[in-house]
Amino acid sequence: MSSNNKYICIHGHFYQPPRENPWLNDVEVQDSAYPFHDWNERITAECYSRNSAARILEENGRIEEIVNNYAHISFNFGPTLLNWMKLKAPDVYEAILQADKDSLKRFSGHGSAIAQSYNHLIMPLANERDKETQVIWGIRDFEARFNRKPEGMWLSETAVDTDTLEVLAKHGIKFTILSPYQAESVRKIGTEKWTDVTGAKVDPCIPYLCKLPSGNTISLFFYDGPVSQGIAFERLLNNGRVFADRLIGQLDLEDDTEPQLMHIATDGETYGHHHSLGEMGLAYCLHHIEKHELAHITIYGEYLEMFPPEYEAKILEKTAWSSTPNLERWMDEGGGNTGGNPTWQQKWRKPLRQAFDWLRDELIPVYEQEMSKFANDSWAVRNNYISIVLDRSPVQIASFIQQHCRRQLSGEETTRFLKLLEIQHHTMLMYTSCGWFFDEVTGIETMQDVLYAARAIQLTKDITQRDMEPEFFGIAKIGSQQPSRI
Repeated sequence: MSSNNKYICIHGHFYQPPRENPWLNDVEVQDSAYPFHDWNERITAECYSRNSAARILEENGRIEEIVNNYAHISFNFGPTLLNWMKLKAPDVYEAILQADKDSLKRFSGHGSAIAQSYNHLIMPLANERDKETQVIWGIRDFEARFNRKPEGMWLSETAVDTDTLEVLAKHGIKFTILSPYQAESVRKIGTEKWTDVTGAKVDPCIPYLCKLPSGNTISLFFYDGPVSQGIAFERLLNNGRVFADRLIGQLDLEDDTEPQLMHIATDGETYGHHHSLGEMGLAYCLHHIEKHELAHITIYGEYLEMFPPEYEAKILEKTAWSSTPNLERWMDEGGGNTGGNPTWQQKWRKPLRQAFDWLRDELIPVYEQEMSKFANDSWAVRNNYISIVLDRSPVQIASFIQQHCRRQLSGEETTRFLKLLEIQHHTMLMYTSCGWFFDEVTGIETMQDVLYAARAIQLTKDITQRDMEPEFFGIAKIGSQQPSRI
C-alpha cells in the first residue's frame, strides 16, 4: 500500500484546573488523590511523566525502545498546569519542552505543542475583554516556555463562537481543533452552494478555512469523533496494533489522488491516567504505523503548510465537544449529569454563574477608576500582567511598573497597583470551566472557583472598603452558612 498521501495526527489535550489556594499560592492536600498529595501530583505520576518516557515492548516482553510521546503527537498543556509542573515536577516539565524542540526537526520546522486559552474558561460565555486577555495570556505563556510563537490554540472544551475565532485570528493563531458536531456547513472555496453537515456529517480528513466577518481567516480541523470516543469505549489502548489498525481503517486506501488526514483529539490524561499503561498503547501505535510505513505521522501545522484548505466551513455557534447546545453545562441545569448520583440536580449552576458575572461586572468600574490613577490604559496593563504571573521577582515587578505607570509609585501605591491586577487575575480564574462540569456544588473543582471569587472580594474590600460578599452569596443562593467554607 502506498502511504504517500495518507497522514495520521493524534492530539492530546493535557490539562488540570488550577488548584492553588489563592491566599497561599500553593496546592494543599487533596484527600481524594490519596496516596498522593494532590491530583496534579497523582496524574503527573500516572500520565504526564509516563508519556515522556513510554516503553515500546518486543513480542517477548523486552523493552525495544523508550520514546517521548510528546515529540510524536500534537499536544497542548494548560498554562496553569505547566506553572505548577515547573515548580513541582521539573524533570517532566523539561521533558515536555524538549519534546517540542525535537518535534521541530521531525515535522519540518513545526512544533508539536500548541497554545491554550489561559485558564480554561468557556470562551463564548466570556465578555470581550476576557476573551482578549485569555488569548494574549495563552500566547505569552506559550512563548515564555517554548521560545516560539504558537501556530494553533486549543479552546477550552473546544467551546467556540465567531467572536472567539475573531480574537484567535487577530492575534495570529492559524488554526484550532473542533468536534465534528460543531460544523454547520461546508463548501469548496470559490463556489456558492453550502452543504449542511450538522450531526457530524463533516469530512474530518481535510482542513477547512473559516472566513470571518472582519475579513480575517482561521483554519479549522474537525477531528474524527467515533475513533476519538473509541479510545475510551472500545479500549483501543489495550493493544497498540489494534489502535493503529483503527486509525488506518478510517482512511480511503483506494484513493491515491487526494491527501487524507486521519486525526483524533482526546484528553491527554487518557494515556495513562484514565487508561493504565495507555501511554504504551499510544507509543506502540505510532511506532507500528511508522515501522510498516502505513501512513505519515504529522501534526496540524505541518499538514496545513503542505495542504492548505480547499474547502471552507461555518461553525455552529456556542457549542463545545461535551455539552448540550448553547453551552448549558456551564450556565444552566440542563447541562448533563456526570453519573455521580442520578438523583442529583444541577440547579446551582445558573445562579453561581450569575453571581460570578455580577462580581466581574461590578469590579470593572472599580478597576478602571483605580487603575487610571496609575496608568493610561487599564486593560493593556491587565493584558501584559502575564509577565508578572510568570515571574513575580522584585526586579520584574519594578520593570513592569516602570513600563506601565505614568510615574514612580510609593510602596503603598505599588501594593494597591498589584492588588488591582490580582483582583482581575482571580476574577478570570473563577470562571475555570471545571467548576460547572460535575454534579456536586461542594466538589473541589466548584469550590476552587468560589475561592477565587472570595479572594477577589477580599482584595476589593481592602481597596474600596466595600464588602461584596453578602450580595455575592445572595445571588449565588449558596446560603449564609457557606461563606465559612471559604
